[in-house]
Amino acid sequence: MATEQPIIFPGTDTPLPKRKSIGPNALLTASVKAYRDYMDTTGFSTHTVKAFSGDLRLFQKYVGPDTPVHELGTNELNQFLYWLQYERGVSCSPKSYARRVTTLKSFFGWLTSVKVTPFDPAAAILHQRITVPLPTILQDQEVDRLLEVTEKLTEGAKTDPRPHLLVNLLLQTGIKKAECMRLTPDDFEDADPEGPTVLIRYQDLRMLHKERRIDVSPELMDALEQYVALYKPAERVFECTPRNLEYVLTDMAKLAQISGGVSFESLRWTSAVRDFKDGMSHDKLQVKMGLSKVTFRETLKKLEKLAKGEKE
Repeated sequence: MATEQPIIFPGTDTPLPKRKSIGPNALLTASVKAYRDYMDTTGFSTHTVKAFSGDLRLFQKYVGPDTPVHELGTNELNQFLYWLQYERGVSCSPKSYARRVTTLKSFFGWLTSVKVTPFDPAAAILHQRITVPLPTILQDQEVDRLLEVTEKLTEGAKTDPRPHLLVNLLLQTGIKKAECMRLTPDDFEDADPEGPTVLIRYQDLRMLHKERRIDVSPELMDALEQYVALYKPAERVFECTPRNLEYVLTDMAKLAQISGGVSFESLRWTSAVRDFKDGMSHDKLQVKMGLSKVTFRETLKKLEKLAKGEKE
């Protein structure tokens, strides 16, 4: 699914990291270390921290790590971006270029907000417009065929409840692959009079804001019970590799004659679009998908287009 986007322009009251104080004469290398501390302590995703840190290492290599940040203006940033595209000798895709622009805007926006630089040299940099196809989703008739195929596998002498549990789980919750792989049988709760739920957990303290409890159907609990009775998982619900479950979805797509295939990502977006079309509130859908408000704004635009049947 999607990468989470941090707030590019933090508020003016954003505190300096306590471990590495920097001032108006700070060198680039110290400023990057302080910004890394800021990312580590303010809820940036692991993926974003890794990507932004890599981009800033490249930037330091180009301009020099001992360059005072107050000497870096819009001209120097544009020269760096030109070098990335035309002089570095390494392919820079439009997507990578756009992320590096975002990195510069986030980094210098933060430096400006904490008074290290008197103005933001990245503010004048323009994003190149990138046309990204909308996510693939399943149509209602494809969902029906998929569920029909998986349900048949739960019947007869040679039953296999795993495909039916997996497909139902992803369609009802829209969780990500990594979240699915972390589930334990104890995460499913059937005692609540409001109905059964599943708890999506995170061990990383920085990701605790993504933890949420999602409603599921009694039918899903029945599928889980049948699955546990047969597979007898010791700890996690799915004790195979993620690739193994991807193969399961691929096989089910073939049996259901879904030409576009079925994946964790397509079922996540299918689930979200169905909730959106059913009138789920934006706040509730944001929480259900485990997204920040910033990321959900872009996700909502895609959901609106997908609900209308648009492709891009």
